[in-house]
Amino acid sequence: MSVGRLEAIWLKPVRREELEPVETAELRAGQGMVGNRHQGGRRQVTILEREAWDAVESEVNVSVPAETRRANLLVRGVSLRDTTGRVLEVGGCRMRIGGETRPCDLMEATIPGLKTAMAKDWRGGVFAEVLDDGQISIGDDVRWLEE
Repeated sequence: MSVGRLEAIWLKPVRREELEPVETAELRAGQGMVGNRHQGGRRQVTILEREAWDAVESEVNVSVPAETRRANLLVRGVSLRDTTGRVLEVGGCRMRIGGETRPCDLMEATIPGLKTAMAKDWRGGVFAEVLDDGQISIGDDVRWLEE
């Protein structure tokens, strides 16, 4: 089984405002990340894959900080493509993938071509529901749990 790594964590306390980078985050089952504006519902946490983001940067031919995507988590070493319904474990917390996070017009306004590059192969990441209370930290292992 492939094991990846959690590279970054960001909170989105307010819509369209700056992301807040943090070293650790508290998760609440059925709610999401403590201090994040998205609470409850299906889209409690958004996750971006480093390798997919590298492909986006290559396509737009510009270095783009990963936080531009406005995701909560940046992971390396696990593919997020076509993972709806699968369970991802980050540190000791499980998250069920609800689907692909489609890029919005804000991405295109940031860098021309960014939205189109992100729309391919799930490069915009995924959204998930939190299944466990717990704490996650940068450097935690990330792995798929078998169904």
